[in-house]
Amino acid sequence: MARTKEFDPDTALQAALELFWRRGYEATSMAELVEELGIARASIYATFGSKRELYLRALERYGEQHNPVLLAELSQPGPVLPAVRGLVRRFAREAGEDGADGPGRGCFVTNTAVELAPHDPDAARRVAASLGHLETVLTGALVRAEAQGELPGGRDPRALARMLLVLMQGMRVIGKAGDGTARLRDAADQALALLD
Repeated sequence: MARTKEFDPDTALQAALELFWRRGYEATSMAELVEELGIARASIYATFGSKRELYLRALERYGEQHNPVLLAELSQPGPVLPAVRGLVRRFAREAGEDGADGPGRGCFVTNTAVELAPHDPDAARRVAASLGHLETVLTGALVRAEAQGELPGGRDPRALARMLLVLMQGMRVIGKAGDGTARLRDAADQALALLD
């Protein structure tokens, strides 16, 4: 007779996501996962597989939580450019915020792009899919802005979306280095001036 799980896998996955997001893949040990999730090592392996598989599932969960929020922000009826500006400024502000233990934790996708994607094809595919989603959402918003007469003529919505994507992800990296608030704000302001 199979034993029933004595923990909620969904709650455990969320706890793993938070730990990996704070510490990164390499710096997170199985012992820390056992402690953070409050379940035995054997249960982690039986439910999620290896540490790497758990990390990749946590990365997918991150996208499931954050992608709909970005889409909702940029899909509201009415003027589009205020929402795009707000999103870029929010990325700059959040990237510049420090936590209680130092520079911010950044974006889980960006962290994965830096730490794992160069040598892990599965992580690289997930990062590419997430960045592709953000690019698509930004492009869609800027196409709407162009159609509504908010974006000056002659601008390429897709190229602008790509520039904003690279800027926003770069801001996350700069933010992790700490003390970049003025840099982040200035970069956001300069990039957003291209939308005028």
